[in-house]
This record gives sequence, C-alpha cells and structure tokens, in this order.
Amino acid sequence: MRRGIVLTLAVQSLLLVRQAGAVGTWLPLANTPGTYGGHMLLLSDATVMVQSGGTQNWFRLTPDSTGGYINGTWTNLAPMGYNRFGYASVVLRDGRVFVAGGESPDNGPQQTNSQIYDPVNNNWIPTGSAGSVAFNDSGSVILPDGTVLVHPKLYTNQAPITMLFDPTHKSWTVGPHTKGPQAETSWVKLPDDSIVTIDRNSTTSERYIPVLNDWFQDGSVPINMWGGGETGAALLLPDGRAFFLGASGHTAIYTASPLGGTNAGTWAQGPDIPDGRFADDCPAAMMVNGKILCAVGASAPNGGSPPPMWFYEYDYNDHKFHQAASPGNPVIGSSFNYSHAHFLDLPDGTVLFSDPGDPAGQLYVYQPDTLPLTSGKPTIKSVSVNGDGSLHLSGTLFNGISQGASFGDDWQQDSNFPLVRFTAASGKVFYGRTSNWSSTGVMTSSKIVSTESTVPAAVAGFPGTYLLQVVANGNASDPFVLVVNGNPSDPFTLYEPAVWVDFNYSGSPQLGTYPNPFPTLAQGVTAVPSGGIIAFKANVQPSVSHETKTISKPMTLIAVGGPATIGQ
Repeated sequence: MRRGIVLTLAVQSLLLVRQAGAVGTWLPLANTPGTYGGHMLLLSDATVMVQSGGTQNWFRLTPDSTGGYINGTWTNLAPMGYNRFGYASVVLRDGRVFVAGGESPDNGPQQTNSQIYDPVNNNWIPTGSAGSVAFNDSGSVILPDGTVLVHPKLYTNQAPITMLFDPTHKSWTVGPHTKGPQAETSWVKLPDDSIVTIDRNSTTSERYIPVLNDWFQDGSVPINMWGGGETGAALLLPDGRAFFLGASGHTAIYTASPLGGTNAGTWAQGPDIPDGRFADDCPAAMMVNGKILCAVGASAPNGGSPPPMWFYEYDYNDHKFHQAASPGNPVIGSSFNYSHAHFLDLPDGTVLFSDPGDPAGQLYVYQPDTLPLTSGKPTIKSVSVNGDGSLHLSGTLFNGISQGASFGDDWQQDSNFPLVRFTAASGKVFYGRTSNWSSTGVMTSSKIVSTESTVPAAVAGFPGTYLLQVVANGNASDPFVLVVNGNPSDPFTLYEPAVWVDFNYSGSPQLGTYPNPFPTLAQGVTAVPSGGIIAFKANVQPSVSHETKTISKPMTLIAVGGPATIGQ
C-alpha cells in the first residue's frame, strides 16, 4: 500500500458567485436599525456607519461571521452633537472620519464647524471652524498628503475659494481659488491624483492638481449637465475615463490628456438616461464588475421629487444603460424616493442601499451578476510583522480603481482604501483595522503601495492557520497564508503561495493562480520555484490525486479548504 500525503486547512471559498441575467439582484438585510437610514460610510475595519436621516444619531452595521452584511448586526454609536444634512465627509488615513458643515438646518451652527469621529473610542472630537466660512452642498476629497480639500458654501457673486483641512493639527487654511463656482458639483479623482469637475450651471470644466495645489481650466463639456442648479454623481470607469450623470438627463465622459500635467482633456457626450429620467441628488456606485449602478427619478430636477425611483446599470463596454429591478420589488420603478438615497460599496462585493424615506430603516444589498474585474484586483507583494504585533502589507492596487460610490455633491462615501481580511479554517471571517495608507489614489497600476493593519484579537489569540487578503472596494487579492503560532516571541509565520493546485479544477485557463489553479500536482511541482510553496485548494471534497511524483527540490506543501490527499 502506498503512503499518501494528507494536508488540511478548512476555509470557505471567497469567490463571488456568478448570477444569471444581464443585471444584478437585490436582497434585503435581515435586521434593521429601526429608524431612517441615511448617509453611509465604510470604516477601515469593514464595519459601516449609517446616519439616522439628517439627525445627530449614528448606527454601526457589523458583518456576520462569513463576512456578509445581509445578516449583519446593528449597534448604536455616539451621537454627533449636531444634526447634519448634506455635508462633506471623508475617511482619513488613520481610519477616523471627518465631517464638515451641513445644508440644513438652514444657517445652523453646524454649517461653520467640523468634527472627527474616532471609531476606536467611539467619540466625536470638535475640530473647530474655518473662520466665518460655511460649508453647504460641499464636495470633499482626501489628498495624497492626507489633508482634505473642501469647497465652502458658494454659489454666485462670491470668491470661489476652497479650504484645506489638516487632520494632524486640526487646522484650516485657505486653498486655491477654483475657476468657477463649485456648489452642488461632483469631484472625480483621476489616476494621476488630479480632481476633475464641471463648474456649476455651466459647460466649463476644471481640474485640481495636488502637486501644484492649484486649479486649471480644462476642456469644454459638449452638453448641459445641470438642471435646477443640480447635477448627478460621477465616477472613474475601469478604462480610466470619468463618467458624469446629469440632472439634465444627459451624461458626459471625460478623457484625460495623454500628455498629463496641466494639459486639458477631452469631453464627449454619453448616452442619455433612458425614458427622459434625471439624476440629481441621487447615488451611483462602481461595482466590482466595473459597471455603474445608478438610481434616477422621473420628475423635474431638484423639485423635492416624489417616488418613483428607477435603477440602471451603465455598462462601459457597450456604452448602454440596462434596467434593473427595484429593491424588494421585481417591477421596474418603486415607491422609493430617489432624492437623497445612498449607495456604498461593501467588502463582500455587494452595494449597500439606504432610503431615508423608510422610517423602519430597511436597507438592501445589490449583488452584481458577474465576477470582479481582474484589472481591479489587489496583489499582496509582501507582509511583515511590526514590533507591536500589527502587520505591514505592501503590494499593488490596494486603493482600488475608483472612489467606490458617489452622490453628486455632498455626502462623499469614498472607500478607495485597503481593508485586510482574515479567514479562519472554519470559514469565519475577521477584519483588521487598517491605517497609514501610503496612497489615497485610485488606479495606481503597478506602483507599490502599503498599509498597516491590526490583527484582530480573535485571530491573534487563537493559534491556527488563516487566509490573509487585501480587499479594495469589494475586490479581494489572492491570499497569503498566516499561521498564528501562539508564541509571543514568534507570533506569526507567513507563507506566500507561489503556485495553487486544485485537483477538482477543470476550468480554463490553468495558470497556477488562486482563481485559476493547476489541476495536477505535476504541474505545480514543475512551476514552483525551489524553496517555494504549493497551496492546494480543497474546497470541493474529496480532493484526491492518484499521482505518483518524485519531488527533487525543496518546497512547502499546504492545503486550503479541507484535506488534500496525494498518492492514494
């Protein structure tokens, strides 16, 4: 009888399940906060902050043990101290949350002040005011150096200034003047870290270039995007162009100049929103498959629009809108009030939706119908252990390929920062808390970026083997393998699998990667470098190979998903 090699590490598959049909599907959350759902922000530990309408009250949504949000649980957070509606918001590089101003209550004290929320201590920290400057319908974006660029409450006949907030010193300084008014505008971060926008009630555009700390006139937009003083959401597409939805019912697409720098890009008219519908003060999000999920309404822009709301996916491949069902209702159109609804990209590859018109706070997730884009997939290059037991991870595309979701002016819900996921042998999912991201950009290509991450106590305190992944806007990297040793002087052992093998895999291509493994041990042994690691994906059981193979170079063999038996 031949002796076999048996290796075991049980863990669930983390691939997104493919759905049938041309568009995704909606699922309601099993639990609700019991009150109106409003603005949403993803925190760097993968929990979600959800505001109760425009009040000072907040709730936290924590994913379940599988890392999903449908069966997530709700807890109360510390109140903000001010009622805020229509304000600037940013997740900072240290994982805290910055907010400034608010459209209402009108002329209230919240318009001239800002606050930082500390999720570790669950408290709000006053950060003062920017003098007499008020913030209303304001855009904001985090810059490469960690400061926050915000435009104040400016409409007409006012100097078009911007403001810069330094979160380290909690101080404000006057930023560069824009070329035109920015109230109600959408800002899109481009791969070179510049910010492109369409000036209020005009067809002129401009870009902010952080390294020059100045705004520059850009190309002319060929179609009016404004209606009732409003415009819609805007996002970077996977091909590097920026897609703008308009309250006029039109769309526009921006292509940056190949010369870069201060050179103007070009604009083209995109497809009109179907059936004469509008996109003002309503959300959009780029899903993991690269399509744009958007909500639109049928009545005149900025008119306090009543229901119904319609949902579409914009596919940049065929340049068309495809109609989707409504949450909780397979019929196109719904009772949801499209004005001031919200989307948020989640780490499990879905999009969270809240409607502030629902007093029960029923939230939904939207499941894309196709798998994540490989072009948006992070790659871990190295992992090391810091002196305090946290991890330092470096690699590529940790910030994703877009800002994630957009609203159209205020209420930014950018999630272009790395999350770190740990999956236990049982399939239970944990997240570290990331901070000190080396990049706040998008679509960083082959540039090496990094992040720090805590190791959750539920991982660090329980010896065993875990999968370690970086997740950016729902798109997960191939995993490292983290072994928790239970030894304070040597807490972790890290493995970077060079080759993946799955004895039950019959797909194509067969590349030896996590999503496309080799089906045989022989292929793995041939491909793995001397001293490298072969990881066997054994999610499907039995995972057995009857191969006999002489191994003549040093290597490490591990199994993921269950036992892998070789040579029997």
